[in-house]
Amino acid sequence: MAAAAHSTIDQTEVDRFSAMASEWWDPNGKFRPLHKFNPVRLTYIRDRVAGQFDRDPKSPQPLKGLRILDIGCGGGLLCEPMARMGAEVVGADASQTNIEIAKIHATKSGIAIDYRAETAENLAADGERFDVVLNMEVIEHVADVDLFLSSCAQMVKPGGLMFIATINRTFKALALAIVGAEYVLRWLPRGTHQYEKLVRPEEIEQPLLSSGMSVIDRTGVFYNPLSDSWNLSRDMDVNYMMLAARPR
Repeated sequence: MAAAAHSTIDQTEVDRFSAMASEWWDPNGKFRPLHKFNPVRLTYIRDRVAGQFDRDPKSPQPLKGLRILDIGCGGGLLCEPMARMGAEVVGADASQTNIEIAKIHATKSGIAIDYRAETAENLAADGERFDVVLNMEVIEHVADVDLFLSSCAQMVKPGGLMFIATINRTFKALALAIVGAEYVLRWLPRGTHQYEKLVRPEEIEQPLLSSGMSVIDRTGVFYNPLSDSWNLSRDMDVNYMMLAARPR
């Protein structure tokens, strides 16, 4: 898929993640932090979606009947559990390599997911609409944050939700999420994140407001080394999630 003249695609980022694509489903590989991060973000998504759409979060398929887009889906680490919870899932990624890995794993797992090598702006231009858009750990890798957010927002149905997870642009995040995680602990390959591309909460909120959405929740996420797990926190200085809604 070629990038348009004005696009959200950062080809360097696409190439970087494509080169690691074979490791998406290795819990001890280069995407180990995302595997560790998955439980807290899945619970957050499930519970907030259940609340918005009047579902029982503890039911076997609390997302049944909802159409969900995971934009920047990578190898499908979020798509598959969303589908298991009953959602009709579209997984989109700018990397054809990532999409092929995701398709293979979904087939092996016996899960039906509509995977597409596509951008947010092209999906929006095609008139795609969703009850929920997941924008998780991708916004810091795109070329045009405002275009990306407005395109994602355009696809949210009235009464629908968009989840955003990313890393704040603070010196604390530089120390912990880049120097610590990539250079000292080597949880991630060096160069996975660039400080200047990290995104502050207000830089997300303004484009969403301009697109007719409002932020209804925000939370920090921190790593607890004693339990080797991620947990919600009031501290948004490093990792954080935001939830936006479109009025009914």
